Amino acid sequence: MPAKYVSGSGNAGYGVDSYDLDLRYRVATNRLDGTAVVTATSTRALPKLTLDLSRLQVGKVKLQGARAVRFSQTANKLTIIPAAPIAAGTTFVLTIEYSGAPVPRPSPWGPVGWEELEDGVLVAAQPTGAPSWFPCNDDVADKASYSIRVAAEQAYTVVCNGMLVEHRVLAGRSHWHYEQKEPTATYLATLQIGRYQLRATTFGTVPGVLAFPPAIDARVTADFAAVGPMMTAFEGMFGPYPFGSYTVVVTHDDLEIPLESQALATFGANHADGHGGSERLVAHELAHQWFGNSVGLASWKDIWLNEGFACYAEWLWSESKGGPSADTSARQFRRSLVSQPTDLVLGDPGPALMFDDRVYKRGALTLHALRLVLGDGQFFDLLRAWTSLHRFGTATTDDFRALAATFADRPLDALFESWLFGAAVPRLS
Repeated sequence: MPAKYVSGSGNAGYGVDSYDLDLRYRVATNRLDGTAVVTATSTRALPKLTLDLSRLQVGKVKLQGARAVRFSQTANKLTIIPAAPIAAGTTFVLTIEYSGAPVPRPSPWGPVGWEELEDGVLVAAQPTGAPSWFPCNDDVADKASYSIRVAAEQAYTVVCNGMLVEHRVLAGRSHWHYEQKEPTATYLATLQIGRYQLRATTFGTVPGVLAFPPAIDARVTADFAAVGPMMTAFEGMFGPYPFGSYTVVVTHDDLEIPLESQALATFGANHADGHGGSERLVAHELAHQWFGNSVGLASWKDIWLNEGFACYAEWLWSESKGGPSADTSARQFRRSLVSQPTDLVLGDPGPALMFDDRVYKRGALTLHALRLVLGDGQFFDLLRAWTSLHRFGTATTDDFRALAATFADRPLDALFESWLFGAAVPRLS
């Protein structure tokens, strides 16, 4: 059932196997016409089913092999009633035609999802914004593959998750086709549209793409040169990069924070100052490709597995390039946390605090405390085993604790209980 963290998101009774999206968009008028082909498998008999879709109007629904279906909509849900129930264990295909002027979806964490830029679009869907642009099962644990086709004005570049498999121009419109074959959570699916230059590159040994406004070419080139060494360092620490490529988008607009997507990260122009001023954020978003994207969450209550790991990667990157060590950073941030309120439970912070900075820092400190107990050899063996064992899947805090125990020569229960569920900030040994 949908978690309390994201009330109203997610749908019971099935899991999605793939989304095939065919989108026609006009930047000037913010008009979206879409066809979504959703292939899913039922986990129980379904006399009816629901999908998440926010403020876009459905015109037609087809169920493959069925004569007719009825459907209805509320502000955030699409309900579909087939002529006969879908049997348990059945793979079924829905084709949904929809349209409208997409807008961000309101949420307790602010507007999320589709966002118009000064001249273009970005999608930042974490945690519940995916329904702002396509009908889906917006459950963090339900991963699927994606095929995304987008037609837009010729002057604009379209960037989505995965590999660009086709780009052509027809009658003044650019047509783009991307495929993300690796299982992807809905909040990590993205669409970026802007007047971007695309530059093929290599990050270490991983194929990559930089997308950016030509006017800030020099700044982008300087600041994202670090991604190659980061990629090499993180592959050594975390295991092979899990996807076929890595894309970095830098928008013309300033953004408050960078945006995480699968095999892709989006930064604002303010994050490319030409002097590496946002290097720790570059490291953070890259680390999410292992922690949060490949190894996903079974539930939002375990978000420290995403953000704590990515924050710790910032400290590891600093250490690996000869800057302040992870131990120095850990002790500095522990001193800061001691003076802050103790109303956060890291292992289950609740929806109001799930993006609190203390989740990031205390999560990173938990990993450093574990590293001090295990030693470097066992600690990094554990991280590589974690990313290998749960590659393209989902995992929980209990899964991590169980795996960590196999790398330790003493019980770890006291360490995890104090850091994950205690109120006070434990000491670092």
